[in-house]
Amino acid sequence: MEQMKSDNKKDGWERDVLEKLASSTIREQRASRRWGIFFKLVTLSLFFYGFWLISNLGDTNMSTQGRHTALVEINGVIEAGGSGGADVVIPALNNAFSAESSVGVILRINSPGGSPVQAGMINDEIVRMRKTYPGKHLYVVVDEVCASGGYYIAAAADKIFVNKASIVGSIGVLMDGFGVTGLMEKLGVERRLLTAGSNKGFMDPFSPQSEKDKIYAQTMLDEIHAQFIDVVRKGRGARLKESPEIFSGLFWSGAKAIELGLVDGLGTVDTVAREVIKAEDIVDYTEHEGLPDRVLKKFGAAIGSAAVKSAWHGTLPVLR
Repeated sequence: MEQMKSDNKKDGWERDVLEKLASSTIREQRASRRWGIFFKLVTLSLFFYGFWLISNLGDTNMSTQGRHTALVEINGVIEAGGSGGADVVIPALNNAFSAESSVGVILRINSPGGSPVQAGMINDEIVRMRKTYPGKHLYVVVDEVCASGGYYIAAAADKIFVNKASIVGSIGVLMDGFGVTGLMEKLGVERRLLTAGSNKGFMDPFSPQSEKDKIYAQTMLDEIHAQFIDVVRKGRGARLKESPEIFSGLFWSGAKAIELGLVDGLGTVDTVAREVIKAEDIVDYTEHEGLPDRVLKKFGAAIGSAAVKSAWHGTLPVLR
């Protein structure tokens, strides 16, 4: 009996110790989890704060800067929803012109061209802003390329500066696509197209191209080309040395473009700010979108473009 009591006491003591150890371990695990959650929340908060800070750096009021040259950049294809689209470039130009401390504006362009609509909207806005702020001049500085739609925009500037090896010009319009009727015939594929409206199948790539469609499309391209030519003539004025090749869609080096009067001289952003505008401090007004906005805009533009191209059965006119 005494032995059993002794064994029970021993078992009870061991059980108590094990229970205390287990409780202690559970408490430590809970505390560790709490601290882990806390640090994760702090890290996540810091991440979102940093993301918000970076996204809103471009919203700083530039007018608080000292006397400076305002810079806006167009880099890449000029298209709706892109960084070279009117809805991105125009607000940046408005901010650059309206800032009290900016004394001049440089528009740096590196673009092969793009949408005549987007280029035309930006050109019109530059013309308007130059009239609104007659004391502030806008100069274009070309990097690698300022062709077609890029030059459509540049023509509105007070002056255009290039590198001697820059590519400038391509004053023309194109609309391209493919016809696969011959391949379909070889494969025994029949195109079945029903339309309501005699011209709804205009430029359908799966049907033979009609002379009527070709003439209509060429007439439209000629009309847009004439608009382009008119913009260049108004922008360059007597500086332009016209010849049959100027408006043919050809392009030239920066050095040759100076001879032809398409541009005014050699220069970079720094030299124009320092020697022409006389304000070497440069403040960038370009609207740099955050990644989420950029992805959503690209997606929306792609959907819209696909819908329009589907309705047209081909590509739209392009300044490129």
